[in-house]
Amino acid sequence: MEEMHYQPNELARALSMRRSNTIVAIVPHVSHPFFASLLSSLEDAAAQRGYRLLLCNSREQPEKVWEYMATSVSNNAAGIILCSNNICPSCLRQLDLPIVNLERGEKEDGDGTVSIHCDNYQGGRLAAAHLIERGCRNLLHFGGITGKRMPADRRGEGFSDVCREAGVLCTILTADQKTYELMSYRAFIEEALRRRPETDGIFASSDLIAAQTLQVCAALGYSVPERMKIVGFDGTLVASITTPTITTVIQPVQRMAQLCVEHIEKLQHGELVPDNVTMPVRLLQGEST
Repeated sequence: MEEMHYQPNELARALSMRRSNTIVAIVPHVSHPFFASLLSSLEDAAAQRGYRLLLCNSREQPEKVWEYMATSVSNNAAGIILCSNNICPSCLRQLDLPIVNLERGEKEDGDGTVSIHCDNYQGGRLAAAHLIERGCRNLLHFGGITGKRMPADRRGEGFSDVCREAGVLCTILTADQKTYELMSYRAFIEEALRRRPETDGIFASSDLIAAQTLQVCAALGYSVPERMKIVGFDGTLVASITTPTITTVIQPVQRMAQLCVEHIEKLQHGELVPDNVTMPVRLLQGEST
């Protein structure tokens, strides 16, 4: 094979085996720090098991998600890793290939998929407990999208439960769809802080939002952590390169990526896998608290 410079024909191999060695990952925002980190881990996990990763960036457009999924089926993909809430369960049941939902939200029984997510609720509890321990008494949480249910909403639920148990005031705010899509939260954050000048602690639902909160605090003259304490979520590179560095709740992204690939491989061979897997999170204290 080396002497004749033979290269395997992947199309022929996929046709003969009825499955290719390509795993399709569909994410809503490839530029978001969390998904950038996730895709890097997915590529590593796939390569370790002899798969290639095909990236599809849906930009939160349902028609693009469905187009990518249909293409995956027609090209005999090994499986799909789906990070989108834009496909209905009945549609998923029609697809004859392994599908793993990653941080996709509530899974419906009988939709033919498996679900892997971090413990968002516990992450919110960790954030609240830490801010209260650091002396905060007027807390604010920047959450998901107004009127749209997301997995990250569980972070706010855990956060508010701890605040209520401790008798500490907290407010949960959600952004509009455009702010979420553009990933530009500064105006949203500044308005919230001007309306609530008594705020002394903030839990942001992502490190991206936490970093923009630092920028707004600097613009308003709020020193961090003296005047304001901030906790982010995800454990991305962003949290370690700001000044001050950001205290963050870390998702086990590498292990979640490995499980996605492992589950697809097992499902290909007809093996049983858990319908739902919840991964633990941990809080890493930075300079922002």
